[in-house]
Amino acid sequence: MDETTPSAHLNPLQRFGRDVKQVRLARKLTQKNLGRATGYSEAYVSRVEAGKLLPRPSDRFAKGCDVAFGTGELFAGMLRRIDEGDHPSWFVPYLNLERKASRVLGCSTTVVIGILQTEEYARAIFRSYFSREEDEVIEGKVAARLRRREVFERDAPPFLWVILNESCLRTVVGGAEVMAGQLEYLLAAAASPNVTLQVMPFSAGAPAASTKPFTLLHFPDSPTVLYTETRVGGRMHDSARTVAAAVDDYDLLRAHALSPDRSLILIKSLVKEYRA
Repeated sequence: MDETTPSAHLNPLQRFGRDVKQVRLARKLTQKNLGRATGYSEAYVSRVEAGKLLPRPSDRFAKGCDVAFGTGELFAGMLRRIDEGDHPSWFVPYLNLERKASRVLGCSTTVVIGILQTEEYARAIFRSYFSREEDEVIEGKVAARLRRREVFERDAPPFLWVILNESCLRTVVGGAEVMAGQLEYLLAAAASPNVTLQVMPFSAGAPAASTKPFTLLHFPDSPTVLYTETRVGGRMHDSARTVAAAVDDYDLLRAHALSPDRSLILIKSLVKEYRA
């Protein structure tokens, strides 16, 4: 990153890196010193300061900077605002809860659920949906979507159970190569003990429950929350009756979907089709 580049021309990650560097130099610390203080390498610090660490610096690094610099929650807050800035405002409440959930139960009917999307698949989605936006805006949204995976890097990651309608796997997003890569990523994710994946096949016929995508978030010490979304925004539901109905719907969907093993067999066969 050029030191003479005006702030207005820097993207959020570059501004974050510039601020880290400025405070580091003011505290008379080397990159190696800061790396040791935060638990990262000198090369990691260098990439952060250059604004080239994708999808973004870790929460642990930002908190480590605050401890090393004595800046309270300044850098942790900057990182949080970067996240929020790349998501629509109505999605931020869900995002904050997703980070705290112990179990995430998701159902998607048309596209692969966001937390399991590959970079190329997400980029194709955003380019189609935000066709008039500049590349920098699209790339910011892609990076923000990929950052959602960081919940799986926690000491106690959430358990993720996903039901995908077969149309999610057959709707060609970004071309055959992108779809093959996306389905291969689903197979890799499903190999984790924290992820269970089921496919609702076309052969299941009429839907057993809701045909709208929804997500249930479970917490260790709080009531379950239901999240629903439309084109114009998302909504959190905490009514016990509404959540209970959604839990019943999810149980019905699980019962009518292919078993996890059969779901993976179907996905593998589709990968071969896209690769052919």
